Amino acid sequence: QVQLVESGGGLVQAGGSLRLSCAASGTIFSINTMGWYRQAPGKQREQRELVASITSGGTTMYADSVKGRFTISRDNAKNTMSLHMNSLKPEDTAVYLCHLKHRPSVWYDYWGQGTQVTVSS
Repeated sequence: QVQLVESGGGLVQAGGSLRLSCAASGTIFSINTMGWYRQAPGKQREQRELVASITSGGTTMYADSVKGRFTISRDNAKNTMSLHMNSLKPEDTAVYLCHLKHRPSVWYDYWGQGTQVTVSS
C-alpha cells in the first residue's frame, strides 16, 4: 500500500506563487511516475486534469495551460515531489491531487487527499 500526503496549498493573488509538496510512503516500486492532477470547482472526479508528471527517471510532462509557469521536481531518495507554481491565474483555482502509479506486477495507482489552491483576481 502507498500513502500520499500533499501540503502547501492556500490562497494567493493572481500573479503570485505557491509551492506544493507530496510525500509518498509505503512500498513503492523504484520505477514509477508521480504527478499532479487538479479538479476545478464543480467538476467531477472523472474530469480531473493532469497538470504535470515526472517519472523516476526524470522525464517531465506539462499540460499546455501551465507550460512555462509550473515546474515539477522530485527527490527519489526521499520519495517526495514538488510543484512550483508561478504567475498563477484565477483559472488555476482547484483542488490539486498528488498521484503515483507503479507496476510491481500490474499497474497500481494511488491518490492523495488533495490540497486547495485558490487564486484571487
